[in-house]
Amino acid sequence: MDTENSVLVMEADLQRLRQAQRDDGFPNAAVRKDRLQRCIDLLVDHQDALVAALDKDYGGRSPYLSKMSEVMQPIGHLKHAIKHVDKWMKPEKRKAMFPMGLLGGKARIEYQPKGVVGIMSPWNFPLAMIFHPLSNALAAGNRVMIKPSEFNPVTAALVADLFSKYFSADEIVVVTGGPEMGGAFSALPLDHILFTGASSIGKKVMEAASRNLTPVTLELGGKSPTIVAADVDITKAAAKIITGKTMNSGQVCLSPDYTFVPEASLDSFIAAATDTFTELYPTVSGNGDYAAMINLRHYERMVSYIEEARAAGVQVVALSEDVYTPDEQRIPVHLVINPGDELKVSQDEIFGPLMIVRTYRELSECVNYINDRPHPLGLYFFGDNPQEQDYVLKNTLSGGVTINDVIFHIANIDLPFGGVGNSGLGNYQGREGFKTFSHARSVYKQGWVDLGKLGGTNPPYAAGKLDKLLAGQIKK
Repeated sequence: MDTENSVLVMEADLQRLRQAQRDDGFPNAAVRKDRLQRCIDLLVDHQDALVAALDKDYGGRSPYLSKMSEVMQPIGHLKHAIKHVDKWMKPEKRKAMFPMGLLGGKARIEYQPKGVVGIMSPWNFPLAMIFHPLSNALAAGNRVMIKPSEFNPVTAALVADLFSKYFSADEIVVVTGGPEMGGAFSALPLDHILFTGASSIGKKVMEAASRNLTPVTLELGGKSPTIVAADVDITKAAAKIITGKTMNSGQVCLSPDYTFVPEASLDSFIAAATDTFTELYPTVSGNGDYAAMINLRHYERMVSYIEEARAAGVQVVALSEDVYTPDEQRIPVHLVINPGDELKVSQDEIFGPLMIVRTYRELSECVNYINDRPHPLGLYFFGDNPQEQDYVLKNTLSGGVTINDVIFHIANIDLPFGGVGNSGLGNYQGREGFKTFSHARSVYKQGWVDLGKLGGTNPPYAAGKLDKLLAGQIKK
């Protein structure tokens, strides 16, 4: 099917979903829980097939990583939504302002589904980044259209097939295809779009959505910094940072991109990082525990960063002696020590198994460096000094923060996940996710007393009485 016909089918899908939402009305809690449970059933019943598809798309990815991150964690989000959806759906009482409340006025907020939500997922965690926001969208009572990344063709095809078996075509629709379909998808008059991916593509999605005034939630990325305080056990800090960095070989939007270590601790950090990496991955080549780069283009991008840094005379430390090849596309973690800002590794979001290490003397140097750059998606601080923690938190801005570890704030479902500025717009997860995909509709019920007549604010205006009333309210 050519792109033009595919777009027509996609537009018809949207109209069918929207009509079904109108015909059926707002779904009650039982319907929402049933849809959420069917997502759980899909993941549990077909976990092995999904893991195999991910492995094929990556050309090598541990089934344990996939089951933990792409099956177990989404099930946790779905179960959390089932547990809390009744409470989330309840109207919120608000105060009827004086004097309306005294005369029978009542105020509340009703959380109602927006309609049809579009979810555009990335290639790095193609299942998790569908089901995490999907749990919120379904809990909020919406129908959903899903556009998986074209870089996971095997997984995307399987996802489309499975959703068609567990959901009717007027509940959830999966749209597959390349960038042309992604552009057409973001231009649909959906009721909300959530996009996860690169900032450059996020801007295009926002531009396309703006033509329909479609609200968007953008989960982007950026260069997430890590700060290791001077009094921290450098071995323990390095172990946690490298363990987080090797998750999916650094192909994580929250992966630590650059790390500040005290100048005097640089050699100790390098040694501890090397020990940790070789303990986790005694070999890289042929190691099924270590994820390959998603494709050759991404592999070559990593290699170009390494080669450019070395050519510029920058110290580059490979944490393994294994030789990487384009045939296997598994690159051990490399530390790039104090590179210049003119290098690509310093400018681009790395999104792979390279990490910059920068040395510092004063904590303020780290904060100033971070603040001179776009706000990151994550920020990590290692240190137990409350004053230092407070200084970093109050003098930087990021989507989220983990203290004494990396990435873990996203694992707490009860915390909202999102970026700020260049790293994203809006958030989801837990109750905040339910609210993202709901319309907070203000409802005010008035009593039968005519407040204007009673207060003297209706025409014809009584000058003396009204002047006194206004003077009593318009004051400092």
